[in-house]
Amino acid sequence: MTFHTTDLSDKHGDRVHVAEPIFRHFGKRVHFAGPIATLKVFEDNTLVRAALETAGHGRVLVVDGGGSLRCALVGGQLGELAVQNGWSGIVVWGCVRDTAELAAHDVGVLALAPHPRKSVKRGEGCRDIPLHFAGVAFVPGGWLYADEDGLVVTPEPLA
Repeated sequence: MTFHTTDLSDKHGDRVHVAEPIFRHFGKRVHFAGPIATLKVFEDNTLVRAALETAGHGRVLVVDGGGSLRCALVGGQLGELAVQNGWSGIVVWGCVRDTAELAAHDVGVLALAPHPRKSVKRGEGCRDIPLHFAGVAFVPGGWLYADEDGLVVTPEPLA
């Protein structure tokens, strides 16, 4: 799939919702897109692992980690799972770790920052619910497009 978020924004105007520029790229894949799957967790990545262990079918897993900067929700092992199971990308409103490993995995990974501490494992959180952060709504089944210029969300596929 060839696209540029700048072109999508220019061509589709109000149908494209542009996220605030708060994310950094950590995965090998800078251009990625796909239907959105969502998780809401807080300093617990149990559901993140469970989601990435399932077939991704080119989807993007959007994780609302509450913007926590106290631990990582995704690391090298989860990046590898994402590749093995066909996920296009992962967007984390929170932190990641094992950044050298993530950079070697052919998956898009956007997050706020790196952090060496792992998360807890309580199995708490919600999946497949609308999320709102970075100034946009992430709705399961909507579409996410990311590249070096930013991240945009739309209700349906555009490119």
